[in-house]
Formats: sequence, C-alpha cells, structure tokens
Amino acid sequence: MEQQAIEKAKEWANNEYFDAEDRAEISKLLENGDHKEIVERFYKDLEFGTGGLRAILGMGTNRMSKYQIRRATQAVVNRVLEVGESKKIAISYDSRKFSYEFAKEVASVCAGNGVEAYIYKRLNPVSLLSFSTRHHKAQAGIMVTASHNPPEYNGYKVFWSDGSQVTPPNDKAIINFYQSVEYSSIKIMDFEEGVTKGMIHWVGEDVENKYYDAIKSKIINPELCKERGKELKIVYTPIHGTGLYPCTRALDDMSLTNYLVVKEQAEPDHRFPTVSSPNPENPEALAMAVELMEKENADIVMGSDPDTDRLGVALKHEGRVQYINGNQIGVLMLHYILSNLKEQGKLPDNSYFVKTIVTTDLQKTIADDFGVETENTLTGFKWICGKVNQIEKDQPERNFLFGTEESFGYLNHDYVRDKDGVSSVTLMAEIALWYKTQGLNLFEALDKIYEKYGFSHETLLNLNYYGKDGADKIVRIMDNFRKMNPTEICGLKVTNFSDWKESYTKNLETGDKTKIDMPTSNVLGFEFENGSKFFLRPSGTEPKIKFYLLMKEEEGSLDEKKERAQKVTDSILDFIKKEADQA
Repeated sequence: MEQQAIEKAKEWANNEYFDAEDRAEISKLLENGDHKEIVERFYKDLEFGTGGLRAILGMGTNRMSKYQIRRATQAVVNRVLEVGESKKIAISYDSRKFSYEFAKEVASVCAGNGVEAYIYKRLNPVSLLSFSTRHHKAQAGIMVTASHNPPEYNGYKVFWSDGSQVTPPNDKAIINFYQSVEYSSIKIMDFEEGVTKGMIHWVGEDVENKYYDAIKSKIINPELCKERGKELKIVYTPIHGTGLYPCTRALDDMSLTNYLVVKEQAEPDHRFPTVSSPNPENPEALAMAVELMEKENADIVMGSDPDTDRLGVALKHEGRVQYINGNQIGVLMLHYILSNLKEQGKLPDNSYFVKTIVTTDLQKTIADDFGVETENTLTGFKWICGKVNQIEKDQPERNFLFGTEESFGYLNHDYVRDKDGVSSVTLMAEIALWYKTQGLNLFEALDKIYEKYGFSHETLLNLNYYGKDGADKIVRIMDNFRKMNPTEICGLKVTNFSDWKESYTKNLETGDKTKIDMPTSNVLGFEFENGSKFFLRPSGTEPKIKFYLLMKEEEGSLDEKKERAQKVTDSILDFIKKEADQA
C-alpha cells in the first residue's frame, strides 16, 4: 500500500492540471521521504459518506482541495444532465477555510457544463441551502461545509431536487460518476464570466426573507412570545459559524429579543480560535456562553455549529450548569408540539414524526399517547427526510410534524428537508419561555415527562481512531461485535441482535431471524430483556466509531431509576471500552 501511495503521489506531482504550488506541496513530501504523510494523503480516494465528502484540507486524493470540489461537482452535474429535468444547482457555504472559494468553484463547474448556479451572496446555513434548492426548483443543491468537524476539515454535502440530502439511486449514480471523472475532463467557466453570461446567479435577501417568513409561521404560541418574550433571557453563540444573522433574525421575528450573543464567537472565523472543535454537542464548545449566562443570570444557553444544523443547550439546574442531551431536546420538542397543538385543537389527523433507530423510544411512547405515528429510519437526516419525501409522494394524506435524531438535529416544519438549527433555536426558546411562565426550567419539565411516560437514560460514546490505522481499527471493532453473539452483557439478558449490514434481527432464544426493512448499513444493535438497547456504527463523516446506549428503568422512584440507569450505563461503557481496546 505504501508503494501504491507513493506512485499516486508522483502522478499528482507531475500532473500539470494541478497548480504549480500544489504540485510542489507533494513534491516536497516525496523529496523528504515522508512516507507516512504520503500514505495518509494517497492511500485512498475520498469517498461519499452519509453527508457527502469530508476531509482534512490539503493536496492528495484523500484530502479536500479545490480539485476534489471540481471533481465532485462534475459528478453531480453529470447526474443532473443525465436526469435532464432541471439544469439548475443551488449553492451555499459556511465559515470554514476556503468555503467561499470552493463554492465559487462549484458554480464555475456548473456554468462550464451549461447548468445554472444559484449561489448565496453571503454564507448561510444548511437549511437555507435546502430552501433555495426547493425555491429555485433546482435539480440539486450543494453545501460547502464540514459541519462541526475540527478546523482543519472542510467538506461537501449533496442535496437533490426535493431539498434533502441525496439518497439512492442518485447517490450511487453520483459516486459512480465521481470515481470515473478524470481531472482533465472537468468543464469549467471563469466565475465572473459565468455571472456576466447569466449562468451564475447571486441569491439575496428576497429568498432569505421567504425562508424566515416560513419558519415564523410555525410558531405554536405566537401571542405568548409577543406578550412575554422578553421574560426569557437567552445567551446564544454561533461558535464562529453561519448562525449569527439567521438565528438572531429568527428570534427577533418572534419577539424573543432578550438575548445576548457571545462577542468572542459571534463573527465567522475558519480558525474557530476559542474552541478545540466547534461542536455544540460538547460542553467545551459552549463554555464561553455558559460563562456569560452565569455572569448575566440568563435562563438558557443555545449554541449552533458552523453550518447551523445542530443545536446545543445548557442551563442552571439544582445550583449547577447542566447540559441537555440530544435525545432530551427531542423529547421536549416533540412533547411541546403535540401537547400544545392538541390543546389548541390544531393537531392534524394522520400525523406522524420521524426518528432514527438510535434515538430514544421514549419519543414513540409520547407520540402513541397523542395518536401520532412513529417512523424509524437509519441514522442521519438524509434518511429522515428521505422518509418524509417518500410518504409525501405515496401517502399525501399523512401530515409530517417533526423529525429528530439524537445527534442534536431537529426539524419542525416541511419547508426544508434537513435538520434546521435556525428553527431549532426558535422552537427551543419558545419551549423554554412556555415552561418559565409555568415556573419550570427544562430539566424540571423533563422530569414531569418522565413521571408520566417512563424514564429513559441515553448516552453516546465516541471512540476516535485517526488515519489508515484508525480506519483498520474501527473495522476490527465492528467485526468483533458482529461475531460476539452474547447471551448477556453486564448482567442484562440479551434477547435480540440486529445487523443492518446483513438486514436481519435474530432472536437469541429461538434463533429465528426476521428481515429488517431498511437500506443496508454498517450498524449493529443489541436489545435487552427490559427493553434497553445499545447500538454501534462507524461515523460516515468522522474518524470515529459511535456507541449509543438507551437504558430503560421501570422500578422505584424517579431518583432511584436515574441512579440505577447510570450504574448500568457505566458498566456497559466499561465493557465496550475493554472490547474496543482488545480489537
């Protein structure tokens, strides 16, 4: 493999398609004999994962550069031209290094192939890219982003005409085109020439305003927000991403104007200098917002990632700062939507919501109580919105209410088809206000939900393994768990084992197998006798493997359930880490 990587590096260094300075970067590695770095850059080509392309910036087949952007765009354009319905592609970009430049490369390749490009004048979140795709009736959409990855990354998300991330068969077709595209075959037009010739269009505030009007229409208690909105004191941070204008604009639109923005993290900055990683799932990323919350005695902290599709939440509870996990946010949102719509007599018939298989089943229990159906999908909003699109087409009488995944992504409207951090901020703020007027904070509200519907405790363990060695390690871990076939784990009886790669669930008592009616995916699941579960899967966008623990406890007081669930969780986490270390 090392020799193969070296040969690929030599090809790159001698290929005059690449700029001289970019060839020189590889030539220097070859001259210095830095074979480890060469292997990391050239041992494979970038692959489309659950979110498209994502990699460390730099030169090489396994790095993100303008050449990979051009190649990927040519592949998308080839599919657009093959389908032949609309010769338009919508484009947006986040605050990462080269995102704007890469977005212009996308537009230039579109124009060079006779496909019109619609690119935002300013950086905008994923939700506005999805909205623009649908608004312009584009055949595809492209978002230049690496979401919440560390600063050295950038990436490329592909959307289709429905506004959702690309799914079969279009993703497979694009991948096939991508693998066959030669750099010399890529058609490209100078960006300014494309603008002059009417092939590249700047998208401005008129389209943005339509989006803000759309999400404003989904406010559930607008009079409460208007009359008492200033009672909720909010701290918000965009963590140097795209969220500053969209999220504050949306809060202003609903009269929730009593907010403070973390000044040090307000402006877009590709270095993300105040955090190690701009991921609002991590408490560290919200540390400055939490500090401001305590200083100003605010009610709630909310933070979004660079492309503003995830929402993190923190508040003070029982005298200390606590962080609400992604499952809990989803539970609060779903319960608020259903209970308030029902109380107002506005809960539609034939309603449904969509969650992923690794998201808490407590949401299904809540939905059942309101007569709302639950749809399960694989992990990722491409599958959630793919399900929405399928139902919209095949069962138009059904009404979508909410989409949620445990990794801090939510959608409470059908104007876009991806997780929407902007509308998540406004919905979470509305919920916090509603409960505050009842004398409750969000953790106290959760306890009331637990008391009515049962307690669940969810934990996510991420194990990071970098580079080629790390990728090999993840394969070994998955293989070991796939072959494990345990009857009990940490004293809990295992009743079912599921393998989405092989599309079956096996009853461990009878040995019977049933088919899983979902697309294949490298996911494993273990279900316990008491209804608790845990899942594992490699990340499709980051060098890590994820373990999802969903624990149920039914006996005793709420405090006793919480204590027992934590003990069981700790035991299973120790078991997982031991097994992973040995792989």
